[in-house]
Amino acid sequence: MGKRTNTAAWQEKQGRWKIDVQKDGKRRSFYSFKPGRTGQREANAKADAWLDDGIANTSTKVSRLYADWLEELAATAGTSYLSECRKYGEYYILPVCGALKIGDLNEGHLQTVLNKAYKQGCLKKDRQRKPLGRPLSKKTLQGIRSVERSFLKWCRFHKYTTLFPENLSIPKGARLCGKKILQPTALQILFSVDTRSWHKKTIFDDFIYAYRFVVATGVRPGELVGLYYGDIKGNTVNLRRSINIHNETTQGKNENAVRSFDMNADARAAYEAQVDLLHASGIEINYATPLFPVGSERALYRRWKRYQAANGIDPPVSLYELRHTFVSVNAAAMNDGQLKLLVGHSKNMDTQGVYGHEVEGQREQLAQASTEAFKQAHG
Repeated sequence: MGKRTNTAAWQEKQGRWKIDVQKDGKRRSFYSFKPGRTGQREANAKADAWLDDGIANTSTKVSRLYADWLEELAATAGTSYLSECRKYGEYYILPVCGALKIGDLNEGHLQTVLNKAYKQGCLKKDRQRKPLGRPLSKKTLQGIRSVERSFLKWCRFHKYTTLFPENLSIPKGARLCGKKILQPTALQILFSVDTRSWHKKTIFDDFIYAYRFVVATGVRPGELVGLYYGDIKGNTVNLRRSINIHNETTQGKNENAVRSFDMNADARAAYEAQVDLLHASGIEINYATPLFPVGSERALYRRWKRYQAANGIDPPVSLYELRHTFVSVNAAAMNDGQLKLLVGHSKNMDTQGVYGHEVEGQREQLAQASTEAFKQAHG
């Protein structure tokens, strides 16, 4: 039976009972002109009949359907997203909702998942650890909510439920995790020192131009690993792919990840030095030659940590926080929409609609603005 969370209300002016319900994102109203509770029951019955139309067996457990969803998802989703859905289900969603019949599941249960996860962290008993003294971050809770909605969308598509959880909210106390960035002193080191320590010796770090290119362009680590020599034409970088931590080639994190931008002076210098390094290393260069043959994100991150330790960069930052550094350095030189154009943020983050139409000459202007911003940041 379809789940109603409301009941018909009497409208005095119209002399009728009315109830509004929703199924698969569609809203309908049902009425009865019979007086008293008989009319209310009739309006409710009409709504229930519409909600139940075409619904499959509602007694199936949520845990069973979640497993079926993951199995179907595996045929189309990347390993990273599938792992995230499996983890969020196992750690947060199923401990609260798994034993329920899908017909008994309501939006309140899904909100309870978010509320409990915020305060308690992992809800799976055999995975619970000593509390860390801080609640889950807003970003993690947003991820859990997104997975809940995706799962329910699949359930609606397969006619297991009519539940459309549109009012799920993130607890007000949830905060985004603080991100570190390279401060001016650290940036000066990065753009002037190209060595690291190895067995108590100082050696040239052959990944140095990769670090500099990431911080000077704001590309994601996977986008850097997936960048080919042939993807750069003149001064324009054309990002066409990303290689994730599972060594899978994808089209990037979102629909705006495939993008083009012009290099600023620091990025251009890192690019030209890297091409010279490839030639000096005897690597045959063609269209499909990886511009930065670092092996993988993990290999690049391990080397980056060693570089920071060897050169006194403290506090150390992650590869992804180099991207945050790029955004922070350029924040004063560009408006929010221009930054989103450069770093490939998703559409719902694009408040000024820059993605729709690129103004002629805009890429060159942004590159020059970024050049000036980095000149001020590291001299």
